[in-house]
Amino acid sequence: MSTQPDLLYSEEEEALRAAVRDLLADHCDAPGVIARTESDAPHDLAAWKALADGMGLAGLLVPEAKGGQGATHREVAVVLEELGRAVAPVPYLTSAVVATEALLACEDEGGLLAELASGRRIGALAVALNVAPSGVYKVVRHEDGALYGELTGIADAAVADVLLVPADDGGLYAVDADAVTVTPQVSLDLTRPVATVVLEGAAGRLLGDAEPAVRRALRAGAGLLASEQLGLAEWTLTETVRYLKDRKQFNRPVGGFQALKHRLAQLWLEVVNLRAAARGAADALATGDDVDVAVTVAQAYAAPVAVHAAEEALQLHAGIGMTWEHPIHLYLKRAKADSIAYGTAGAHRAALAELVDLQAP
Repeated sequence: MSTQPDLLYSEEEEALRAAVRDLLADHCDAPGVIARTESDAPHDLAAWKALADGMGLAGLLVPEAKGGQGATHREVAVVLEELGRAVAPVPYLTSAVVATEALLACEDEGGLLAELASGRRIGALAVALNVAPSGVYKVVRHEDGALYGELTGIADAAVADVLLVPADDGGLYAVDADAVTVTPQVSLDLTRPVATVVLEGAAGRLLGDAEPAVRRALRAGAGLLASEQLGLAEWTLTETVRYLKDRKQFNRPVGGFQALKHRLAQLWLEVVNLRAAARGAADALATGDDVDVAVTVAQAYAAPVAVHAAEEALQLHAGIGMTWEHPIHLYLKRAKADSIAYGTAGAHRAALAELVDLQAP
């Protein structure tokens, strides 16, 4: 029987939010993030260590018996909202959510879960970032105990210690990053770079069946990505309102002009609806109640709102919004990249139509 989802935040979740926001204020200020994108090392491993090791947040989805915190997707969603607000260049979604969920579906993960939960190692599922939960993904060739092939569009592969690689024999293999060649690809979102991974006879340890693990991982990734998109949209809206209150034209605040008020009001409504959709997906993942529908609803709605919020922020900040020094471009690029991550809004709408037995247009 279906129960009403709990869309509100608990006191513990709000306390978690405050702690993560404080940490990110110290580690992921906008000038620092922009400077990282211009370097050869865009990932902020100090921030990752503070989140994973210092606060134990990499292990939220891992049961205590396996070395984690034994929390739920609701807490993870709060963390992702804050990471979205800061466009933090850390592999949280890819390692602590997607790779971790894939391992949770494997019976013999060989202690990898505890290593990912502690942050000692970073994991990445070797499936292209744009693949939807029900989409087709590329596999590598398994021959005489070794893996051969090329995989593209793997998010955060450059910083991963271990890759979870699906093979043509139906297995999911753990492959050390040292055993593969990782080549950065040109990425629109400089804070979540993608890479090509080439395996030339790499040794892999069989973890279990790839299909259920990949599906579970991509579904959780899609559902919780909506929380990152929510954080991003909230930050861009808040900053735009603040700027329009301060900026004056004709001796009055720009935000007082009715045309701009209407645009902001419309955006606020979209962001509030996005919060409901994102919270619904997080709660469904936590309770296991009607998960597929909640995830597809969230992703069908999240991408257009996040992109719209970032585009409005860029336009309404006028000239300063177009500069490299202002962080808005990071948010727009992340919103655009997120809009195709784990399936496009259109793909999720088509999936939703099938789930609820409606004929897609």
